Amino acid sequence: MAAGSRAGELCRCWQTGQVPAVRATSGSGSGSPKELGLHGPAAEAREGCERKVQTGFGSMDLTSQPCSLKDDSINLKVIEHSGTQIYDVDNLKEELEKWKRNLAVVKQQNIELQKEIQKLKDDLAAKSSKLSQDFRIKREILKKKMKFTRMENAESDDTFLNTCCLFHITAKIPFRLQQRQALLTFEEEDVAQKLIRRGKHTVSLDNEKIELKAVPVTLETGVKFELHVTISGEKINVSEVPDLPIPDEWIRDKIELNFYKSKRGGGEVKDVRYDRRSRTAMITFLKPGVADNCVRRTKHPFYINEKRFMLSVSPSIEKHLEKFQIFSGISKRTILLSGIQEVEEDEESMQDMIEIHFQKPSNGGGEIENIKYVATGTKLAYFEEDTENVS
Repeated sequence: MAAGSRAGELCRCWQTGQVPAVRATSGSGSGSPKELGLHGPAAEAREGCERKVQTGFGSMDLTSQPCSLKDDSINLKVIEHSGTQIYDVDNLKEELEKWKRNLAVVKQQNIELQKEIQKLKDDLAAKSSKLSQDFRIKREILKKKMKFTRMENAESDDTFLNTCCLFHITAKIPFRLQQRQALLTFEEEDVAQKLIRRGKHTVSLDNEKIELKAVPVTLETGVKFELHVTISGEKINVSEVPDLPIPDEWIRDKIELNFYKSKRGGGEVKDVRYDRRSRTAMITFLKPGVADNCVRRTKHPFYINEKRFMLSVSPSIEKHLEKFQIFSGISKRTILLSGIQEVEEDEESMQDMIEIHFQKPSNGGGEIENIKYVATGTKLAYFEEDTENVS
């Protein structure tokens, strides 16, 4: 009865593809069916299984203790016969979840640190801006005497935020100096006038003498005016505004929001005037010093519809002219020498000999402030207002 049961078990193992766990009945090692105590159908089934196993799976050791597979309906675990677990997936999953929780904590801490760093950067930028304003002009500078000139009505308190400049401008008058002519400017006006009244002068060169003629310099008309410049302390100009197919009000609001952010040097905006045709805008701020902070950077980023543009920023400057005058220029300390003949000496040597001759008091000359001789071609000499010798 036992032999029949054993044979049935072996046959079922073969049909299901399992390797039967065969145990030796005596000692250790393998044996024939007769040695194992099998007779009749059991012995035949034993021999048939061995042949099929060797044929289908190769040579296998059927005598060693087989490992069992345990299915816990969730994870497949390989267990030794001693019951020790080799690879526990549940423990690995638990360890992985633990690391994920730790990583989430580290990420949150990193976000908090980045916020703190950004806050410190903003505080540092604000303090640096204030220090740069407080100590902007603390070094030693040249002192000048000032005098009261005039009064104007202060339109508002904002007038004191502006930087006002006054420029006295006198245009330089060009004079065309022709070939073999010379210009001489003396330190004393009387010397130049005496030489002009005398007219002709004989200049001794190394091997010959040449006759020169001294005449006054005739200049063209010039212009003179005052340029008044006011740099606003509350307004800035913005250019290169992108031309986008959106309403002007939206672009105006975007510009206001862009320069409202203090971390970019901006502040509360009072007014924005936008012109689509010129792609420019004028921004007026409420607080003093904001405009000055903005113009320190000539380029500012501008974001619309997730696109990045660069705006150009410059101070708002108002200019106007006053006291515009047209005058006829005359140089009483300068004479024009003409009639200089062509000689072998080069331009520099000839200029030196003319200067030596007219520096001698015996020739009616005096100290020369400036001299220029042109041997070939034509050059331009520029005259400007002689403020040092105004009587």
